[in-house]
Formats: sequence, structure tokens, C-alpha cells
Amino acid sequence: MRGERARLYFGWDDKHLALGADGLCLWQNRRMKKIVVAFLLLVILAACTPATQLPANTPTTSTIPPPSATATSTPKPEALWVDPAVPAELMNLSQTWGIPLTDDPSLATQKLELSDSGSLWIYALVAPFPTLTDEVDSQALIATWQGNSTDPIAGHTLLMTESTLAVFTTLWGEPASSVVKVVLLEQMLDIAWSESAWAIIPFEEIQPKWKVLGVDGQSPIHKNFDVNAYPLKAYFALSSDGFTLPESNRDSSKMTTVVLTGVTALTRLTAQRMEKKGITYPGEVLRDMFREADILHINHESPFYSGCPYPDAKQTTEVFCSSPKYIGLFTDLSVDVMELSGDHFADYDSSAMLESIEIYRNAGIRYYGGGVNEEDGKKPLLMDVNGNKIMFIGCDFKTVYATARADRPGSVRCDFDYITQQIQTYKAQGYLPIFTYQYHEFPSPETRPQQQADYRLIADAGAVVVSGSQAHVAQGMEFYKDSFIHYGLGNLFFDQMSSKGTRITQYEFIDRHVFYNGKYLGVELITAFLEDYSRPRYMTKDEREKFLSMMFGYSEWDVQE
Repeated sequence: MRGERARLYFGWDDKHLALGADGLCLWQNRRMKKIVVAFLLLVILAACTPATQLPANTPTTSTIPPPSATATSTPKPEALWVDPAVPAELMNLSQTWGIPLTDDPSLATQKLELSDSGSLWIYALVAPFPTLTDEVDSQALIATWQGNSTDPIAGHTLLMTESTLAVFTTLWGEPASSVVKVVLLEQMLDIAWSESAWAIIPFEEIQPKWKVLGVDGQSPIHKNFDVNAYPLKAYFALSSDGFTLPESNRDSSKMTTVVLTGVTALTRLTAQRMEKKGITYPGEVLRDMFREADILHINHESPFYSGCPYPDAKQTTEVFCSSPKYIGLFTDLSVDVMELSGDHFADYDSSAMLESIEIYRNAGIRYYGGGVNEEDGKKPLLMDVNGNKIMFIGCDFKTVYATARADRPGSVRCDFDYITQQIQTYKAQGYLPIFTYQYHEFPSPETRPQQQADYRLIADAGAVVVSGSQAHVAQGMEFYKDSFIHYGLGNLFFDQMSSKGTRITQYEFIDRHVFYNGKYLGVELITAFLEDYSRPRYMTKDEREKFLSMMFGYSEWDVQE
């Protein structure tokens, strides 16, 4: 029965076997049509339905391997280009960095060049030492550079190195024809002296045979130098970090000024003026200059003595002393160092000399050239100021006045073997020796042959400065080997003048010596004129030029404008 139903259902009866096969095909065709229709309906419905938002793609790490070879840029090899304007000191510094130099700035990884900021480089306008001009105006200097000036500076060729020319060509433009002469630094000084030329040099190249000229009232060797008001400067910088340049080639904390003076004796008419016009009266005009010095030296020949009589304007004897209250003049001027080698230190008895030394000690004033005994007076005075080690040593050449002994105070005799040994010993330790002489006094400025020989003896020992403290009449000077010798400075505070006219003893030198970073840069000659028997003032321009012309002549130098 079940088989029968099956055959009837599928048309498998024997009678309709063929029809059953056709029926199967028909059934299959109908079924396919239904499937196709259903599929089309689904497609239509899907097109009418809003799209469902797919979840955001999650970043995945690529598993695709990198190519076996990739193109890369080759870095430049390290190279330093140095601007032609860079001064020698910075150029030398750059050689310590271990970077090869290149002449092509496009190949450089570092550039050392002129800039608007960075390492400040100070330059100096200089002339041969026996030059009368003291300062110039920057506008006149630039006009000369451009060939448009009738100022006296236009008569001087400006010497400089290639690098300095590059600096100021950048600042001022190309110089006019024949204004500038490029020379090697080591030849510059000799050329300047022989051709009456001036020069522009970096501050670090200043040396004693140059005279540093002020520009717009500013001088780089002055303590009160204002760099903002000074035109001779430039800046240098590196294009990237990695190396350090100095802040500047001039550091005021490394500069020391020492002012040396001639004869002082607060006695007779000088003392009388102090009694009438005030203890500080003699120093009032020059006070600021004296106070500015790092070390101020005074050669006070007379002793301070409590028993000193009231000053007598008509005193005829040359036995001198000073009232102890006159120490107020020296403290007002900020005196640092007292020379005790003077001829008149022993004019009174030992008690006066010992009292003087005690007064100086109480005032904080150090001394040399004399002392409580010979050992005390002979020893050098050593000072370290702003990193410059200064040594003072001195003696009285005239043995009759040198009274110091093992058991007696006074000025000390000149023991040249001892002095030479002391100078050489301390110079080897970095000290810059200054020797001051109480030598014979002369009534005229000429240097005597024996005087020259005796001064040069000390220079040969190694003193950087040899200065004559003894002279009432100022004398000439010279550069001898590596030393500056001034044979006599003249008076400072001493009454040698006349109511009947000017005396040569009224013309005074005050020497301001400049030391920097353990090196002697040179001396400025300050000129003064004694008035009212007691008080020096600055010379006028005309007085100064006449005085310097005379003294440069006695020094056997050609005077230069």
C-alpha cells in the first residue's frame, strides 16, 4: 500500500511511466522559477532598505614585508666655514673643535660668521705712542673711510688685517681708495711708526707701543668704558649649537689699572693751603680719576709726625714733616700703596718714621721701599687685583738718605742683586713687576747716560715698568726691550712754583698703567699743571700738546699729530 501510494504520488505507476518523467521535468522547471522570483524579490527589497552602518575599520599592522632595497639620502660630512671677517683669536678657537674646514659655505654643516648678536668683539683705534691726538669723532672716522673728510685723521693711512677690513667693510661699506692698507699683524706696529699711520685692531692685540685713541669719548682701556656708546665693535655667531664662543674679547673683570705718581710732600705752602682751604683741597680736581684706579700709588716723602710744627710758608730749611691729620687727603683719594723710599722720610727721628708707618697701616695703605727695618722695607709688595698679579719694589739710590738697617726704620738702599732675584722669582710666578726709583734729581728733562744705564739694569732684570718717583722736573721715557721706562714723572702735591711766573716744576705726569688678563697693555700719560702751590689740574689741550711735544722730543721720538 505504501509502495502504491508512492508510485501514485510520483507518477511511477507502470502505465504512466513516461508521463511521470515529463511530470518530473515540469516540476523541476516550476521550482527553479520560484527560486529566481524569490531571489529577484530579495534584491528589490534590499535596494529599498536603508544601508546599515558598518563598524569603523581598526588599524592593523601591515604584514607586507618592506622592499629588499630602499633609496635613502646621504648626510653631509661635518664641515666648518669661517667667515673671512672672523678675527684670528676666534679662528684659532675654531681649530680646537676638530671639524674640517671648507671654503664653500654651501658644503658647511657649521658656519662661524658675522651676526647681529652673539660673541661681542671690541676693536681699538690706535696710533704710534708719540701721537698728540687723544680721541676722534666716529663720524669723522667714517667720513675718512669713505674719502669725504678734511679732518686731520684723513692724513693717516688706516692699517688693518684682511679680517678687520672685512668687518668694517660690512659695517661702513667699501673704503675709499688709498684710505686702508692691509698688512700682516706682526708688521703693523713697525709700519705705523715709520709711516705715521693709524690702525684698527682687535682689543686683544693692544700692546704698549700703541696709543689707544678714544672714539666718541669712549676708550676700551678705561674702567668706565660704555660699550653701548662705542662704535668699533662687531658680533660673531655659530649657525647652530654645539660649540661655545666667548661672550666677548673684553672682560672688564680682568682689567687692572695702576696709577703711578711723582713727588708728594705735604709741607710748607702745600700744607698751609690745606690748613686754610681744607685737608682734601689739593686733590679736589683730580679726585675722580684717582678714585677710579684699582691701585693708586703715592710717593709721600715727608713723615707724618705728631710733633710737626705748623706749616711755615717762609721755611728755608729742607727738613720736612706733615701733620698726622693730613692722612685725610690720602684716604679721600683712596690711596692703596705708599712708597717710602723718599729722601725726606728720615728728616725727623725714628719715632716719626714708625708713627708714619702706623698711620698708614691704620688707614689700610700698604707700603714698600722703606719700613720698620731693612728687611721690612726691602721685601716686595705683592697684590692680586682682578686676576692680575702686581709686584711693587723700590729703593733709594742715594745711600745717604737710605737709613733702614736691621734695627732702624727708613728707606732702603738699592741692592741690585737682591732686586734682580726678587723680580725674576716673582715674575716666574706670574707677577708683573713695577719698580720705582728714588734716583738723582736733575733740573732739566734730559735723560742722563748713567741714569739710562741704571734704569735699564732693572728692565733687564724683568720689570715691565720702571718709573722715576724722584723727579721734581718731569723727564722723558722709552720702550726698552719688553719694558716701559719713565725716567721722571715730576711733582704731584708739592709747592714748587713761583708767583713770578710758570716754573718747569709745575708740569706733571700721572701715569695710568693698564693690565689685562696677566698682560701689560701699556700706559696712558695723564698730564697735570700745579696751581696755588698745592692743587694740580688737568692741562688744557694746548698746554698738553706743547708739553707732550717737548717730552717726546726729549725721548728722541718723532712727534706725530
